[in-house]
Amino acid sequence: MCEKPAGTDDDISFAGVATFENATELPSADGIGRALPPAEMHRITKDIRSVQAYGPASRRASLPLVLLQLCCYVKVRGNRVMRSIIEQLVRPRESEHAVQFHHQGYVSGDPRISPAQGVGVGRPVEVPETVDVLIVGTGPAGMITAAQLSQFPKITTRIVDRRSGRLVIGQADGIQARSVETFQAFGFADQIVAEAFRITEMAFWKPDPGDPTRIVRAALTIDDPAQISEFPHLLVNQARVLDYFADVMVKSPTRMTPDYGLEFVKLEITNDETYPVSVTLAHIGGERDGQERLVRAKYVVGADGARSKVRDSIGCKLDGDQANHAWGVMDVLAVTDFPDIRTKCAIQSGAGGNILLIPREGGYLFRMYVDLGEVASDDNGAVRATSIEQVIATANEIIHPYTLDVKNIAWHSVYEVGHRLTDRFDDVVREEIGTRMPRVFIAGDACHTHSAKAGQGMNVSMQDGFNLGWKLGHVLDGRSSESLLGTYSAERQVIAKDLIDFDKEWSTLMATRPEDLEDPSELEDFYVRTAEFPAGFMTQYARSVLVGDATHQRSAIGFPIGKRFKSPKVVRVCDANPLHLGHLATADGRWRIYVFADAAPASRQSETAAFADWLATAPDSPLVAYTPTGLDFDAWFDVKVVYQQEHTLVDINSVPDAFKPRKSPFGLIDLENVFAVDPTDDVFESRGIARNGSVIVVRPDQYVAHVLPLDRTEDIAAFFRGVLLERRASMA
Repeated sequence: MCEKPAGTDDDISFAGVATFENATELPSADGIGRALPPAEMHRITKDIRSVQAYGPASRRASLPLVLLQLCCYVKVRGNRVMRSIIEQLVRPRESEHAVQFHHQGYVSGDPRISPAQGVGVGRPVEVPETVDVLIVGTGPAGMITAAQLSQFPKITTRIVDRRSGRLVIGQADGIQARSVETFQAFGFADQIVAEAFRITEMAFWKPDPGDPTRIVRAALTIDDPAQISEFPHLLVNQARVLDYFADVMVKSPTRMTPDYGLEFVKLEITNDETYPVSVTLAHIGGERDGQERLVRAKYVVGADGARSKVRDSIGCKLDGDQANHAWGVMDVLAVTDFPDIRTKCAIQSGAGGNILLIPREGGYLFRMYVDLGEVASDDNGAVRATSIEQVIATANEIIHPYTLDVKNIAWHSVYEVGHRLTDRFDDVVREEIGTRMPRVFIAGDACHTHSAKAGQGMNVSMQDGFNLGWKLGHVLDGRSSESLLGTYSAERQVIAKDLIDFDKEWSTLMATRPEDLEDPSELEDFYVRTAEFPAGFMTQYARSVLVGDATHQRSAIGFPIGKRFKSPKVVRVCDANPLHLGHLATADGRWRIYVFADAAPASRQSETAAFADWLATAPDSPLVAYTPTGLDFDAWFDVKVVYQQEHTLVDINSVPDAFKPRKSPFGLIDLENVFAVDPTDDVFESRGIARNGSVIVVRPDQYVAHVLPLDRTEDIAAFFRGVLLERRASMA
């Protein structure tokens, strides 16, 4: 039995580092070690490594001595409480986004830069006269749509904006965990986590009951007490998010870059069968300032904000609250005695004003959303003339008795916002549904507006674009029929309505004086109780051509149909690396088919082996029916298998070929699709997967499309018949 090592009571630090590859003795802070049998040492080492592998790169390189001591002391093996503590110290990492390369031949450069293909070869500097997709607006919704479409080499996509260049500062800053999960698919979660501010707590400040002119801290809440995601909640300038999407675009096969200095003027839907949307653009600034030009497109996406001209051009309007609420927002450097200046705070004053305080990246900058109250209907924009001095004065009144001495203003604005929503997200009016397919779409603030208090604007907008981008890609690439595009408005309009309903309740609670609430802690209780919604994980798409029925949901209870695929921990068989399965799914437009094997080992004939044979050979298999001849067998479908045994018990040579596709001109075998359970977190147990196996079909935007037993191959075939256009392939 391990004794408690010295120095581990209260003084826990990350200073000490131990190397224990071949150790049979566990070191302690005072140099006294406790001898252990080699087998026990191996088990502890294995446990530590499993946690270490999920930690960020900076901590993965050297695990602190104190963690070894703690593990010995509490016998971490089987101790879930201790494991939870350790995982909080070394958070799950997001670096599994490993690019496969060398399979076409040796690559000496940056493997993240794809070779230029298709429209990326000789891409014109000027926007051509005809395009497949024209996106208006380089905000979050527009840029993620463009980034997704940039992965389709045959599709000509251009994104225009009236700005003269990239966004520098301002606008949104809250990054919910679902968005970080999405960034993982686009390959930049690691980078943005490293530079962002991470939220771990939220403080609630309210009037002092003994002196309502003063504020006091009333509560502190853990940001994600239920651990609904392995990804963190972040704060970072929207400009950096857009930069990362721009980097994805320029490194893609299409070499896409935004076209700045072009303003949308109007559009007209014509009878042209190939390029039916005629768009007038105008140059802003430079020698051609004011000059107009015509671009014809197959599809147009309006991601041009709350005052969207694209929305107006298709006869949509934002309906909802007539009254706007005004906010003064400022990114500042200041000297203050407010003790929670580096903590996210909701601050309510006795006079009724409130502030949402957002610490920003870098250690010093912070943002304040200062409530300026309801705006009169006849204000006509006068509130926007509120000076920054007035905003600062109001902030000082709200945080009394603390003071705010602003030294530098990086950015500030006054804006009005109401809870408003369009009744459709495309150009097909209700009477025309089913008679024609949409040609013009709107996304983000162009179709839903709400307050900044819930930190949802950028996050929901990006999910709009992710939803739409892959669907446009599949239609234009010939994978799916145009009917797929009708699902965008049907799915996302409902989500936007749910968001506005949530934001109304949250905003009302924030604006209500604590003494007027039935329970003084109602605000913070609501924040904790509803955490899954703002984090982005309550979205559940209804049954449709893209979402199957729940008849067999019991075969994988932990992966609800219609909700995002929550990544489980697994161990890759070929290299023994513990990984998050979902983190390996990139935004490449492919469908995912996750096969959770039955109990039989890979070396025996089983339901899993029979399913693999069907995938590889049956005419109605999605891989056979839809993968174009000449492409790698995994070009349109990413198939992965998870066995119930530990990785040392899975014979890689006995695994069916359907899970080890041959790739490239050399016919190389891809071994990185075969996984085993992680002994520290058996996915079959933790997610309620049937021991006789299950198949989980996941959409290109990471939402679970179907859950079926291994023997329901006819249901899988029927599902894809409703989504994809048939081709024919054979497994070489």
